[in-house]
Amino acid sequence: MRLDKYLKVSRIIKRRTVANEAADAGRVVVNGKIARASYEVKAGDVIEIRFGEKLNRYEVLSVQDNVGKAGAADLYRPLP
Repeated sequence: MRLDKYLKVSRIIKRRTVANEAADAGRVVVNGKIARASYEVKAGDVIEIRFGEKLNRYEVLSVQDNVGKAGAADLYRPLP
């Protein structure tokens, strides 16, 4: 699944266009490398997103196309 779609489906970022813009601006890093919106997300990837001074890190646990609101948090694990 594409990175921008994964961020939307997992509800880490609410809209796919915002996820796409963040990736294009270089604010999304996957496994230590700046990732484009078209990056194919796999289980085990570590995603870092920088919003201003705040850095959020997540580990991808699973990749699913359709997930309900309650199941979205099961797709990733926040990292310190």
